Amino acid sequence: MSKKTYLFILVGAAVIIALICSTIFYPFIPSKEKTFEVVRLAVEFNNHAAPAYIARHFNWFSEEGLNVTTFNSYVTGVALANALARGDVDAAYICLGPALLSYSRGVDIVIVAGTHFHGYSIVSKEEITTPRQLEGRRVGVVEAGSNADLLFNLAIDKYGLDIKKIDVRRGNPPLLITLLLTNQLDAIVVPEHWATLAASSKGFHVLLKSQDIWPEMQGSVLIVKRELLEKKPEIVEKLVKITKKSIDYIENNRNEAAKILLEELNKASPLGVEPDIVSKTSQLLSLEIISKSMDNLDYSIELDSSSIEKYIETLYKLGYIEKTFDVSEVVDKHFIS
Repeated sequence: MSKKTYLFILVGAAVIIALICSTIFYPFIPSKEKTFEVVRLAVEFNNHAAPAYIARHFNWFSEEGLNVTTFNSYVTGVALANALARGDVDAAYICLGPALLSYSRGVDIVIVAGTHFHGYSIVSKEEITTPRQLEGRRVGVVEAGSNADLLFNLAIDKYGLDIKKIDVRRGNPPLLITLLLTNQLDAIVVPEHWATLAASSKGFHVLLKSQDIWPEMQGSVLIVKRELLEKKPEIVEKLVKITKKSIDYIENNRNEAAKILLEELNKASPLGVEPDIVSKTSQLLSLEIISKSMDNLDYSIELDSSSIEKYIETLYKLGYIEKTFDVSEVVDKHFIS
């Protein structure tokens, strides 16, 4: 046997032995398991939180190594803000007004991304055709400090209305819609998708959109607890990344996104409201309404500092917060830069 042939046989035998060993012992070799970070999320029960609902639908949180142990839906941002105060959540998709209210009341949160601009409307009976005609009427407005409430007060200023001549009633969106459709209110100020849902009923229309009253209005935002940001910034980075991915999906697949959102909203059980009220109004939801309502929002991860500053000033002017504060105290644009 030549030396060359002997070497060839030796190498071949070594390869065969290695393959046999790897087959036998592979199950006993410890694998590097993917670790998951626990995150408790909260969202609003409307199309403002579409990025979060879509991310859950596609399991994108898990793909990024996030174990979302809580995904609670709240009927309003104000109800969600109460959960923040209790310490029930680590991060939330919430309207800007309630987020700022939470911060002013000592809840140490940071706004790290936007989710949309616009998305609020005044819906009224068709016989009301001008803002001036709201005087002498019963107008339902979401809780004090909500984005809808701020928009209502800005409309009062812009159109020179006398708020003392308006019978303001408070309530959550599904309740206000119920009262409107049963002739117990003449107009309501609510966020989407509720606004489009109310206006789709015969005899009602959108009197004013947020674009008419405040063209630069920041809608909802992604907030995190400061403790999470400081101790585990990688989690915050992943949440922003997922939000951006969802927004891109919405922009490029609007019809499919509307279908997913309708499915997710139908599965959700929002907190802070009687289930029967939500059930009755949700029965009116359709793919057409969801799609049309999403068109009234500009989904974006961007944050407008001047808009946020105006929010703070308006909250102070209305007496909802005791003092103003600098935008930089509550906003961190690092992850969207």
